[in-house]
Amino acid sequence: MNAGETQRRPWIVGVSGASGTPYAAAVLRALLAAGESVDLVVSRASRLTLLDETGISFRDGHWQEDLREWLGRGADGKPGIFAVDVDDVRHWSAGDLAAGPSSGSYASKGMLIVPASTACVAGVALGLSKDLLQRAASVTLKERRKLVVAVRETPLNGQTLRHLVTLDDAGATVLPASPAFYAGATHIQDLVDFVAGRVLDAAGVGHTLYRRWEGELGGGSRGTV
Repeated sequence: MNAGETQRRPWIVGVSGASGTPYAAAVLRALLAAGESVDLVVSRASRLTLLDETGISFRDGHWQEDLREWLGRGADGKPGIFAVDVDDVRHWSAGDLAAGPSSGSYASKGMLIVPASTACVAGVALGLSKDLLQRAASVTLKERRKLVVAVRETPLNGQTLRHLVTLDDAGATVLPASPAFYAGATHIQDLVDFVAGRVLDAAGVGHTLYRRWEGELGGGSRGTV
C-alpha cells in the first residue's frame, strides 16, 4: 500500500448452512449499497442450502457470476429483481485457512454471520475453527471487533442456548432471524429486509430497508413503509 492510500477495511460476511439464504443476499446488497467493502465466506453446507433454495450452484471458480445471479434474485426466488455491482466483494474459499480473515492483523470492521446455523454457533462458541468461517469469527472476537450472529433455527435446545450465551458473554450480538410486522410488510421481501436491516443496525451501518417504529400506532398499516 502506498503512503497516504486508504486501507481497505471490509465487513466479513459468513454464510453458513442454515435455511435463510435470502437474508444473506439482502445483507450483502445493503452493505454494497452503503458503499461498504465485503469479504465473503460461503461455507460448504451453505452451498447446498443455496442450491436447494435458489437452484444456484456457488462455485469458487465462477463466484462473481454466481454471486450476481444470487443477489439479483428476490426473496421469492424470481431472477433479475435487483441489479448489484459486486466489484467491491472479495471471496475467500471456506477451506482456505491461510486466507486474510484468518489473521487478526488482517484489517476488517467486523463480521456478520447470516444466517448462522446451530452447528456454526457451536463451532464459534467452542473455538473449533474447523473452517475459515469459524476461524474468522474467532479472530473477530479475540480482536474485539463487532460480531453479529443471525441465528436461524427453531426451536432452540438448551445446548444451543448455552452456546449463544457464550457468544454474548464474548461480546457478540446474538440476533435471531425474527421478522416483525409493524413495518407494514406486504411481500416476503419486506420481512427478509427487516431482518437484514436489524443486522445492519447491530453493525452500525446505515440503510433504508424497513420502516422504523416512531411511536405511532397503525403507521405500517397505512402503507408508510
